[in-house]
Amino acid sequence: MLIVVGFLIVFVSVFGGYALIGGHMGALYQPVEVLIIGGAALGAFFAANNFKSLKATLTTLPQLLRSSRYNKQSYLDLMSLLYVLLLKARREGMMALESHVEDPHSSPIFNNYPKLLKDKGMITFLTDYLRLMVSGNMSAYEIETLMDEEIETFRHEAEVPATALRTVADALPAFGIVAAVLGVVHALAAVDQPPAVLGDLISKAMVGTFLGILLAYGFVGPLASRTDRLNAEAIKIFECIKITLLANLNGYPPPLAVEFGRKVLYSTERPTFEELDEHVRAVRNK
Repeated sequence: MLIVVGFLIVFVSVFGGYALIGGHMGALYQPVEVLIIGGAALGAFFAANNFKSLKATLTTLPQLLRSSRYNKQSYLDLMSLLYVLLLKARREGMMALESHVEDPHSSPIFNNYPKLLKDKGMITFLTDYLRLMVSGNMSAYEIETLMDEEIETFRHEAEVPATALRTVADALPAFGIVAAVLGVVHALAAVDQPPAVLGDLISKAMVGTFLGILLAYGFVGPLASRTDRLNAEAIKIFECIKITLLANLNGYPPPLAVEFGRKVLYSTERPTFEELDEHVRAVRNK
């Protein structure tokens, strides 16, 4: 939602300021300039990406309009889920988790956290490594290495839309200049016209530069930055799971393993030790 508010502020500030100095809005309405800039940017976007990149970018765009999926309550739920799973494994053995990780949507443990179940990537990451722990054939070091590789792969894939958007943002000012140059060429071809006509043509040409810069830094650039932040939040939840499971593999009891996971969270969403302890006690007493 903040991104919509930000766009509105940019729009009102730029065009409102132009109106306050006595500018005429009609002079900025240049659909041909928009066609040149937008069409060139879209063509370059298609040329620079493959179908997978295009699909990933188009899938990401609607998500940018929503608020963050992860907040303090999300992390409390995740750490509660991890605590319950690890406590069950400690009391009944790792094989007791087999049915839960094979079909989490049918698991009474996982179904206590319906919001987490909707996050397919996170659930898949968690159940995959619990499954490896159940098998008992891999050391903590081997599982950590595999986790790091998977997180790095996820990071690389998640960066594709942000990189694509940032490339477009970087190109937009140049395409604005292209549109302006074409407008100036058109104006020079009418050099025999009265000064008023020539001035009107040159002013229309300059709108191209204005639009290219505005679209780049006021709209497309922030979309790329927003994508980076959402990716960082998604990666952080994987790191929380990773640290918690590794702590358990290294012999720490569930309460301490969950505390290890809490420590890697961003301070803005990280629950306090007391909040986590209270939440875990509530889960334990159910």
